[in-house]
Amino acid sequence: MSSSCGATEPAAGRILSLITVSPAFDPNGRPRKPGALCIGAQKAGTSWLAQMLGQHPQVWIPPFKEVQFFNHRFIPGHRQWIGWHYRNKPDEIRARHKARGLPMPPELDAYLDGLTRGQMFHNHWYKRVFAPAPAQAMPMDFTPEYASLPDDGVDFVANVLPRARVIYLVRHPVDRAVSQLRMNLRREGRNPQTLADWLAEIDNPVLHERGDYARYLPRWQARFPDMLVLPFGRIARDPQGVMDMVEAHLGIGPWAYANMAEKVFANPNPVQPPLEAITALTERLCPQIDFLNSHLGTDFTAQTR
Repeated sequence: MSSSCGATEPAAGRILSLITVSPAFDPNGRPRKPGALCIGAQKAGTSWLAQMLGQHPQVWIPPFKEVQFFNHRFIPGHRQWIGWHYRNKPDEIRARHKARGLPMPPELDAYLDGLTRGQMFHNHWYKRVFAPAPAQAMPMDFTPEYASLPDDGVDFVANVLPRARVIYLVRHPVDRAVSQLRMNLRREGRNPQTLADWLAEIDNPVLHERGDYARYLPRWQARFPDMLVLPFGRIARDPQGVMDMVEAHLGIGPWAYANMAEKVFANPNPVQPPLEAITALTERLCPQIDFLNSHLGTDFTAQTR
């Protein structure tokens, strides 16, 4: 490897069963704001964390997990696929019940229908998303795309949710980018054949935008100085320690989580970029690795994979 940043093969992905979101549901609950946010990073363990916290009686996560409210408002380029998200996720939830042989609860069906009809993404709509949270539970918004909000977007979040407890998981920049690339290729049905094709793929700005820690971390920490920043690799090595830190940060009691060692979503039959493309990607991401080393320390960076 020619890179001074220490390029290596990305760690193998981990597999997780279907996300379990919070089972409790209060059909008579009143609209309210979330008390906590998980803002990313994409492909850095947010689904695993949602799987864990979805079991905790003091946390409530919407059945579609990602609310996409603030980025819809401040990142216009996200709006088209956010529309797909809200057209697709309710049908997924209904299909999941059918596949398991479970009746669709009428109150859940009405909730999903109500959120996806009429005007969406206004302030009261956002509070309605969290209305079914039981009174004793903290509503929580898991939307990794919030990490990439512009300055005025993060200001808006801080004004709307000034006391929110924020969590940001950080994965090694190279591993995160490769995982996102493989996911995008699968979703789009593409399979690069040549090294030139792969080098073109790693130049895609979308691949780098989600992992721009040097831009996003200081922006969020300036508004939420107590934000909890966790390294992705610790999930595999010490999942209980991760959850202890998360519980302390959220101010919730300890819980006996099931399936803590289960693996997070992995791409079925994943294609693997050639070593030359990973080397080139590492060279491109050296500034991000250097930032993590200087901002969070080399020990933290080592734990991101």
